[in-house]
Amino acid sequence: MTEQPEQPQAHGVRIDSQFGHATIVVDGASLPADQITGYSLQHSIQDAIPTLLIHTRQPHGVAWQGLARVAIADPQAADPADVIAEYLAAVDPAALENAALNREDLGSERFDLTRAMLRQLADWVKGDQ
Repeated sequence: MTEQPEQPQAHGVRIDSQFGHATIVVDGASLPADQITGYSLQHSIQDAIPTLLIHTRQPHGVAWQGLARVAIADPQAADPADVIAEYLAAVDPAALENAALNREDLGSERFDLTRAMLRQLADWVKGDQ
């Protein structure tokens, strides 16, 4: 497996979709239509280039070839909202407030303490002190 690039790699994509059928072309190469079971397209205009997730079926004896950025999700994994709620419930409010007040990036504008607390929580989640 190769290292993930620092910046997302953009690829030319064309999707022709009609009820019950979709043709997807990536960088000029048409994906096998009989293997495509669905797709999801997400795009936050301010944050990133669009993300296309293609769902495929693999008939017996057929191997899909191509380049893909792969992310595997465990359907049995805990709901991220539950994990986040559990983490936040365990945070010591006094420790959070003290850490936020001692941050070098704490400003003096409205909501800066809240912003510092959120940054501190993000740092703690990443394992930074």
